[in-house]
Amino acid sequence: TRSLSITSVEQPMVEKAQGDKVTLPCTFVLSDEDEGPLDIEWVLIPADNQKKEQIIILYAVDRIYNHYYSAMTGRLQFTNPDPRSGDGSLDILNLKATDTGTYQCKVKKAPGVQSQKIQLTVLVKPARTKCSIEGSQEIGKDVTLKCASQEGSPLLSYDWRRASGRQDLPATSMLNKNTGELLLKNASQDYSGVYSCVASNRVGTDECSVELNVTPPINTAGIITGAIIGTLLGLSVLVSIVFCCCKKHREKKYEKEVHHDIREDVPPPKSRSSTARSYIGSNRSSLGSMSPSNMEGYTKTPYSQVPSEDFERPAGQNPTFAPSKVAAPNLSRMGAVPVMIPAQSKDGSIV
Repeated sequence: TRSLSITSVEQPMVEKAQGDKVTLPCTFVLSDEDEGPLDIEWVLIPADNQKKEQIIILYAVDRIYNHYYSAMTGRLQFTNPDPRSGDGSLDILNLKATDTGTYQCKVKKAPGVQSQKIQLTVLVKPARTKCSIEGSQEIGKDVTLKCASQEGSPLLSYDWRRASGRQDLPATSMLNKNTGELLLKNASQDYSGVYSCVASNRVGTDECSVELNVTPPINTAGIITGAIIGTLLGLSVLVSIVFCCCKKHREKKYEKEVHHDIREDVPPPKSRSSTARSYIGSNRSSLGSMSPSNMEGYTKTPYSQVPSEDFERPAGQNPTFAPSKVAAPNLSRMGAVPVMIPAQSKDGSIV
């Protein structure tokens, strides 16, 4: 007895890149003896045998059901909108790494039943590949060029080439395709140039580049000498600034001390009244030292006034006073001794 059969070529393994679209084939031929309803279902078989199979899409009773597996909602569809034509192939859109697994197509039409499995592997293309240089870029030194992709499914392979000048790598170079390291031993100026690295796997490639500039060794002795001289000059300038500041501070302090000492040595000014009293007292003391015989020649005019502040004024600035009409006090009544004021003649002798 003849029954339905799956006619698509069996593909035990399919590899696709993340983000791509894949078509899992499942074509079939029905038999006249198959009289039951047609059912087509796609099942995801987990890698863990302890877990159950998960139906992801189903065609039954002339209707499509694609809401069973939430992780692929909106990304699943039959290749042919009418699977009854004998094409039950499945399209998966916008592939993700989590879509990796074993898929099985089952076709049922009683009494016939057929199935076929396909292993799907979703690979990630190399991406965000970065190039770098490790080591001193000096003549005679060993330099290592590094290349690494931050994204990409294994196995990744790396290859280096020169993008400028000579296309061949230096004769002393050593390449590790698995790690992406290119070792350049005993570098010379001829090694200078732009180097390009290509990272690849089974689904894609990515590229980066770096520029190598091999230079003569740096004169470290000259650098050290220059640094020492610069340091000494800086210290000398700093010392000069500190010295000037200290000197200026001492000068200001000395000026303040001298000014303060001068002000302390100056006696306070005397009042005008005290000056007048001092003058009268000095005259009285000088007259009192005279003998009576010496006093006979003096004019017997009593001193009627206390010297005023005119004594302190310069000659020619004393005001002119009118003769006083007030009688002189009687000193004998007051118990005082008359004071005689000496007079001077025109020739300079005392009268």
